[in-house]
Amino acid sequence: MDELAPGKLLIADPFLRDPNFMRSVVFMCEHKDEGSFGFVLNRKYDQILGELITDLESFDFPVYYGGPVQVDTLHFLHQCPDLIPGGVSITDQICWGGDFETVVELIKANRLTKRDIRFFIGYSGWGVGQLEEEMKSKSWITSQGTRKIIFTANVDNTWKEALKQLGGEYVQMVNYPIDPQLN
Repeated sequence: MDELAPGKLLIADPFLRDPNFMRSVVFMCEHKDEGSFGFVLNRKYDQILGELITDLESFDFPVYYGGPVQVDTLHFLHQCPDLIPGGVSITDQICWGGDFETVVELIKANRLTKRDIRFFIGYSGWGVGQLEEEMKSKSWITSQGTRKIIFTANVDNTWKEALKQLGGEYVQMVNYPIDPQLN
């Protein structure tokens, strides 16, 4: 499936009821025969980075809930491959991971801003064939990931903005109710 690849967005169908993914947008970092993974972009976590990393207590970088898998792990996406070594290039100067000690030093030196990097607790993962089945059941709409969507300051509109960038019939979906029976 061409629509499943690193760098793609998985935009939750307006009627997807799974509480982990309802009205979510997931940025895919890997899609292989063995499975897939990415990060939910629009679910803020209830703690900031300074509350999670003792070396960064005075920094209020937001942290996002990347997904329901391994919620005891911290991950990051960034758009600074020239500053952060060891990251995996996903697309359009968007990288996953890298040397965390360098990230800490860059934050302390005020060389990284909240628009440069995004932190996630946990990730979203799918086993062999699982995501393909979800695509067949039309749980997801795909689009190309962009820095504008991934690093937006207003995550509350991420789902709507991801649909709007597709244009056409998708623009109408931003106004669909979560439960059509209540309409």
